[in-house]
Amino acid sequence: MANDNPNIPSLATQNQPVTPAPAKPRFSAGDKKRFALAFAVAVVSDFFSAWLEFLPPLQWAVDVVTAGLLFLILGRQWLLLPGLIAEAIPGLAVLPFWVLVVGSIAVWGSIQSSVKPPAA
Repeated sequence: MANDNPNIPSLATQNQPVTPAPAKPRFSAGDKKRFALAFAVAVVSDFFSAWLEFLPPLQWAVDVVTAGLLFLILGRQWLLLPGLIAEAIPGLAVLPFWVLVVGSIAVWGSIQSSVKPPAA
C-alpha cells in the first residue's frame, strides 16, 4: 500500500542521510562595515534625540541629518522614511526608531515589489 499523503515521508526516504547545504554568508565584509556604521549613526542619533525632546527644532535637525547619513550609508532604502516620520511625532523620539529601522533593513532587506512584471 503506497503512501498517498505528501506530508508523511515514506519508509524509503526516512532512512536516507540528510546532507545540509553549505551555508553561504548573509553579508559580505563590506556590508558588515556599512551596517556597523549605520547602527553607530542610529545609536548616536537616538541618544541625542532622547535628550533633545524639549527642543523640537534641534531634534528635527538631528533627524534630518540622520536620515541623510543613513541614506548615504545604506543606499536607496525607502524604509528610512517611516523612521523619519516616527521621529517627527512629538513624544516618540525617546524610542529608538533609527536603531529599529536599521535593524529591520539588516534583517529583512529592502522593500520588494510583490507585483511581477508581465512576461514579454
